[in-house]
Parts: sequence; structure tokens; C-alpha cells
Amino acid sequence: MTLTGSMLIGQHAVSGNREAIRAINPATHTPLEPAYHGGSGEHVEQACALAWAAFDTYRETSLEARATFLESIADHIEALGDALIERAVAETGLPPLRIQGERGRTCGQLRTFARTVRAGEWLDVRVDTAQPARQPLPRADLRQRHVPLGPVAVFGASNFPLAFSVAGGDTASALAAGCPVIVKAHGAHPGTSELVGRAVAQAVNACGLPPGVFSLLYGSGREVGIALVTDARIKAVGFTGSRSGGLALTQAAQARPEPIPVYAEMSSINPVLLFPAALQARAPALAQGFVTSLTQGAGQFCTNTGLVIATAGDALDRFVSAASAQLQECAAQTMLTPGIFNAYATGVAALAEHAQIAAQGLAATGPNQGQAHLFITQADAFLANEQLQVEVFGAASLLVVCADDEQVRQVCEHLEGQLTATLHLDEADLASAKALLPLLERKAGRLLVNGWPTGVEVCDAMVHGGPFPATSDARSTSVGTAGILRFLRPVCYQDFPDSLLPRALQQANPLQLRRLLDGQREV
Repeated sequence: MTLTGSMLIGQHAVSGNREAIRAINPATHTPLEPAYHGGSGEHVEQACALAWAAFDTYRETSLEARATFLESIADHIEALGDALIERAVAETGLPPLRIQGERGRTCGQLRTFARTVRAGEWLDVRVDTAQPARQPLPRADLRQRHVPLGPVAVFGASNFPLAFSVAGGDTASALAAGCPVIVKAHGAHPGTSELVGRAVAQAVNACGLPPGVFSLLYGSGREVGIALVTDARIKAVGFTGSRSGGLALTQAAQARPEPIPVYAEMSSINPVLLFPAALQARAPALAQGFVTSLTQGAGQFCTNTGLVIATAGDALDRFVSAASAQLQECAAQTMLTPGIFNAYATGVAALAEHAQIAAQGLAATGPNQGQAHLFITQADAFLANEQLQVEVFGAASLLVVCADDEQVRQVCEHLEGQLTATLHLDEADLASAKALLPLLERKAGRLLVNGWPTGVEVCDAMVHGGPFPATSDARSTSVGTAGILRFLRPVCYQDFPDSLLPRALQQANPLQLRRLLDGQREV
């Protein structure tokens, strides 16, 4: 498929008329063709008008038709073959195996949402049948289902050019819910975005859906993003990126005459707690796992291990010694963009002003390569200095050394909201860990024992969210099938004739859904 540098507004390729975006190969620091001219407010208007025109038709497609559409998107992405892998590698500096794995995850989550759509449990059908003879007052016939919110604006992420981008989790879950989607592509990988966007548009056409079900826009500044979020036809936003970007979109959405939800994943340093018995038993193994997790993908994961918390002692000294020795052998890695590399270098320099450098990886040998860093500070210093809690996006981590369990608790209580919190423990640590669990539940969306947080499984039970600033809405997840709930709302139907009810609520239950019927869950 030849790249054209065009946006996709429904089924039409459209050239932008604003400043051009040009991807840069971060490994060579050279620009890539073609240029992608940004869209304007007029292009946003066209995409939103199409999405709104498509909404009422698309939201009432059958469960089977919608599931088939999601599977068709996956099929069309896979049909792009090596062209997609090669372009994504060129635009991100990520290795081919990583991109291949991410393509598998992207298509896998589309197919997982297809399964979820077919099952229909997300409709959350509840039926309370009429009780005309009830005293002292009769009860009306009441039936409830979830309906989609409306068109959704999705903002592609920099660090996942496929899985959190044009056809990533936000798009998949919104389409599964019955919401048309308008994607603002990330400027770091416009060619990858065009390839995937065309695959989605082909699936829309192949499945006979209204053209406004999907559009893809570009924009180098705030014009397109703010125009999307403030358009009255957009009813929700999905975003993965910086805290400043997420807050700007949230504030714009809340300032509308009709405020809308923004599901923004923003900032997390993902504390790892090393309990004493675990450290005593396996400090070198913990060090190896930590360094592997820290440096994976140049540390460019929202669940990267940016903070380690442990009590002082010989076991912790052995951990630091082993982690430092391994980190010093780690090669510098190409980061996603020159901008991300520069931000990482700035963040590392800021940490170095407030904490001790325990170890650093090998020096860079090429452009935009991030050198891994491990810093150490004492708990008193951490508690007194907010700068030590700032996320540094990349392979940099801070070890906070505590005097005792009480100081560990103080450090944990001091933390902002997080995506994850990890506990490395042995049997002798269980009592201490149990005492911390209520606190950690308040702080994080996912709690792990004896693992590392950098792998996020796409499944029914996953939570990829957390209290602010990890996300703008701690009640939701952006990974896993529960992500569909972000783009739904309940509607109750009272005393409707059966013929007027949506099929999901009809008396005969033609969709064979598991309903809550008069307070009892049907089998």
C-alpha cells in the first residue's frame, strides 16, 4: 500500500492544509516521506458530521455484525504484511520483533472485543417485571440496558504505534460499544497510522457500515485536538500520553456547555516494594528482574519500574550492587522520538540534582539513545522533595531507602495515584504486606506479587488505570474487556409495549442474553 500523506474522513482521502508533520527515523535522525499536512477546524467539522450521521445506525447494528466488523479490522491489519512492520520500525526505532508482537496484541484485542460483543453481557440487561397487585403501590414494568454514548475522539499514543494508536484499545472498545471513532494520529508515526487507518476504513466498507464510523485526522498543534474535544457531537475522549496533554484535554472537555468524560492515561512511576525476607533470599535474582524490566523497550512503558522502595540492610546493599553491575553492561537504546529523548535527558539531569546516581548504563553510540540510570535517595529526602516523584519516561528508576516498616508506609502514603504497585515477598513478609494492602489499593489500579509490571495482558480481569494522575478517571480501565464500559450509559424503559422495546429487552429474550430478571441472574 502506497503512503499518500492523506487524512481519512469517512471513506475519502483528504489532504490537510496546515503545517506538515514528517516522521523522523530516531535511529538515524533522518526525516521520512511523505509529509502529512495537518487538518483544520473544517476537517474536524466534516469528520464529526459524518460520525454523528452514522451513530444511530451503527449503535443498533446486531451483535454479530459488530463483532464481525472488529474481526474484519484485524484481518485487514494482518493483510498489510511486512509493509506495516517496516514502516513502524522506521518511525519508532523499535525492533521488528517488538512491532510484530504489538501487531499480534492489537489484532488479538480486536478479536477479544468481538467475543465480548457477541456475549452481550456488557449490555447489562436488567428486567423488573410489572407487579400490578403490589401493595401499597403497584410496580411498573422496568427494563434497563446500556447504550453507547456517541462518537468518540481517540488520541494515538507515542510509545505504542499499534496497540494504543489508530486501532488500539480505545478505538476497539469504543467501536465495540457502538460508538463511531475519530482518531487524531500521533505525529511520531503518521505513516503507520495511515496504513492502519486504511485497514479500518476498508473493514468499514467491507462490512457495509456507514462511512462515518471511522475517520483519521492529523495535526501538529492544538487546533485539531481541541476542536475535536469541544465539538458538541463528540461524547467521550480516549487519550494516552503526558499529564500536561491529558489535563489540557480534560479541562477543555469540562469547559464545554455539555461536559464529557475524558479517559486519559497520563503519569505513573509504578512503585516496586522489596520486602526484607524476599531481599534476603534472592537479592541477585530480584536485581536481574528489575534491570530487565527497567530497560525493556528503553523504558518507554507507562508501567515501567520508576520507583523501588525497600528497608536498609545488607540484603538491600546486595541488591544495589547486583543491579548496578548489570545496569552498567546495558547498552543505550534508541528512544521513540528526538523529543522523547530530549525529555528523558532533561528528566535524568533533574533527578541527578536531587538524588545520588548509583549506576548508569553504557554511553550512547548513536542519536537519540537513552542511557539507563539508577538513582538512590533516603526516605526523608523523598518525603520532603516533590521533584523526586516526577515521572521520567525512560529507563530511569529511583530507589528509596527506608529505615523501617513505618517509613515504608509513610513513603507509600506520600505517593500519587499509580497504574501499578508491585510487592516482592516471601512467606515471612506476608504480615507486613497485608498491613500495606489497604493503602496500596487506594493508590494503584493493579497490584502484583513477585512479578514485574511491564507486561499488560489483554483479558477480562485486567485493570490498566488508577487514581489521578495515573488516569483522569480511576473507575475505568483502558486495557481489557471492561474498557467497553467507558463508552456506555444506562437507559431504563418503563411500561413499553414489547414490540417497541429493543431486542435486548424483549420478553422472549431473542438475543439469549444473561439477564438480571426480578433480582435473579439467569443461567
